[in-house]
Amino acid sequence: MDAVKHETSERGDAHSNEDAENFGSDAYLAELEGFPMPPNPHAGKTRTWDGIDLRYAWWRTTRPPFKGTVLLLNGRAEYIEKLYETIEFLRDKGFDVLTFDWRGQGGSSRILEDPRRGFVENFEHYVTDLETVMTNVALPDCRAPFFILAHSTGALVALLAAPRFGNRIRRMVLGSPFLGLGKAGLSQGIVKWLSGTMHVLGLGETYVAGGATPDENRAFAGNRLTQDSVRFRRNSEFAGKFRNLTIGGPTASWIFAALRAMERVLDPDFHNAITIPTLMVCAGNDEVVDNRTTEELGRFLRSGTTLTIPGARHELLQERDVYREQFLAAFLSFVPGTGMNKPAERLEPGRRPLELSLPGSARPAQEAKAIPSQRLNRDISARKDEPDHR
Repeated sequence: MDAVKHETSERGDAHSNEDAENFGSDAYLAELEGFPMPPNPHAGKTRTWDGIDLRYAWWRTTRPPFKGTVLLLNGRAEYIEKLYETIEFLRDKGFDVLTFDWRGQGGSSRILEDPRRGFVENFEHYVTDLETVMTNVALPDCRAPFFILAHSTGALVALLAAPRFGNRIRRMVLGSPFLGLGKAGLSQGIVKWLSGTMHVLGLGETYVAGGATPDENRAFAGNRLTQDSVRFRRNSEFAGKFRNLTIGGPTASWIFAALRAMERVLDPDFHNAITIPTLMVCAGNDEVVDNRTTEELGRFLRSGTTLTIPGARHELLQERDVYREQFLAAFLSFVPGTGMNKPAERLEPGRRPLELSLPGSARPAQEAKAIPSQRLNRDISARKDEPDHR
């Protein structure tokens, strides 16, 4: 792939509350008082073959020994700054971290004249984004081995790219994979027909959900993303201070492209070519995506499986600690550290998904306690020892 443009800054420009109104597309990273940017980023932009500038940032670990570089893939409408807390966690566990904004959101190039509209015509364009960052940033600037930790739309893109990344990505952990629509009010088939019709008729730029409503105007009560009010309000404050990073709801073309991407991943001829050991983690109370589809795919991936965290909502990395810590413990258990090269046997197709049972599950969710990491490590150990397919 041709590296058309590749800029980097050792320091990374930090923009705070005071200059939020001046925060533009060329700025690198933003921060809030009380929620600073992780120190010493390497930030910049790189250009895809089709002329899209992608904003990226990477950090070195703060706690050796070095275990690998995590490619942190965010979801639709998200941006690098929302992941600061997770970046710090991973750095403290011995990982370098590389993340970026997908085209059309965050600090990357917008596709439409109206920058608020979430738009893409084909999810292969997102695969191009991932391949560009891998080729132009990860391989020359970051240290192998490489792992993927992805959320929702990022998880769908990771699966789309997986057949091409078999010799570059060691393992993948995918949270709340966007493999089917959750509670949409209409069947997925009808949604595909409607969005496809709008796309063909030239109405693909029309909002089909959410409108231009920015994140800062959404109420915590009744939200489907997280039960953590502190993280929810912090993200809303970020969106309010730095509106140029945010976008509105998805357009008809975006939904149509997403549904076609799901169908492709779920095609046996496609997912049989995925050899990267993959752990898919479902949020038990997810209303945004369809967990049943994820569990079904987990039964048939050659080197994949699923687990469920009961009680959690869609955004596992923004959830209450009782759920978030289980997701991160699952990542640490599945992704090798010092035992990266240990040979082991392949997962058997058809294995049932693992469900994490909270102690005292009869109690209300808010009273549940986190599973001790030692127990979680034992539960996942059988899924950890798979061939690496480097």
